[in-house]
Amino acid sequence: MHWMPDPSAGSWLRDRLDDPWNSSMHSVVPHGYPAYARILHPAIVRSLPDRPVPTFDDWERMPGAEQQRLMELFIDEPTTWAEAARAFGTVLHPLAQWQRVVRTPMDEDWQTRVAPDGREFSAPAEGALAPETVAAIATHLRAATGTPDDGVAALWEGFGGLLGHFGHTPSRAFLTPVDDPNHRAMLDRSVHDPLNDVFRRKTWQEGILSKEISEGPRFHTRDRAYVLFSAGVAEFADADWALRAPWRDLPGEQHGFPPSAQSPSILWPEDRAWVLVSEIDYDSTVVAGSAELVAALCADPALEAFPISEGAELHGDSDEVNR
Repeated sequence: MHWMPDPSAGSWLRDRLDDPWNSSMHSVVPHGYPAYARILHPAIVRSLPDRPVPTFDDWERMPGAEQQRLMELFIDEPTTWAEAARAFGTVLHPLAQWQRVVRTPMDEDWQTRVAPDGREFSAPAEGALAPETVAAIATHLRAATGTPDDGVAALWEGFGGLLGHFGHTPSRAFLTPVDDPNHRAMLDRSVHDPLNDVFRRKTWQEGILSKEISEGPRFHTRDRAYVLFSAGVAEFADADWALRAPWRDLPGEQHGFPPSAQSPSILWPEDRAWVLVSEIDYDSTVVAGSAELVAALCADPALEAFPISEGAELHGDSDEVNR
């Protein structure tokens, strides 16, 4: 996997996208493929073995010792949208939207919702997949292209800490483990007095990627910019791909966190037999390709995926069933 200083490799894809304000998925997913699959990102469910998860008000009234005891008993596990729909009594269907599935009232937070059975559901990640989920998808993608060793991975330029820049403060916030029962980590950022910034010279603030890449050309769609890397889908077919990615978060590892790398925002093979899109504002990933590929993805028990039609709308109001 190597940086591509020439972003023209993505020109063909830009020509297949709609205006970014179009309500369909084709502001980010290319037109012109026989079939499309929507792969739902896993959610997280928190439970307690002997009681419902306390509400915020109950938690605030709880003695500190009881809070400490419960923190040690919480069980956090990945879960499916199907399980969330069962818990909230809603319907899972190809165009379902998370906030509707978990019955979020108007103007309330849908990131964390407590089901009637007392379990707490946290929303799926947007624009990101775990390495093992990428590997499960890539196994099918590898079989559906004649060029599994040649392709392009596009990474959205706005991911936190990815790029360096000239400024007064670091380009990334380093997470430092702390001994705090209520937090797994706290944010440790070197922040200068903003009133003094006008008298200080801006210096280069390091990101995950080098200065050359950070200042290099981008592949632009109508409302996004990406850094391109040469990367065949075969590279992603095992979960260890994150250890080989040039955008691996080495500074985070230096601060005690496990190895990690952002999943590609867009991925396609040299023969363009398919395209994978993990749009940064979507809690699902869309794969455009052949009908056979879509069928294989939707049949994989390791994935929660549905076939969707060209022109599908995936915005927050598109879930008519659970309205």
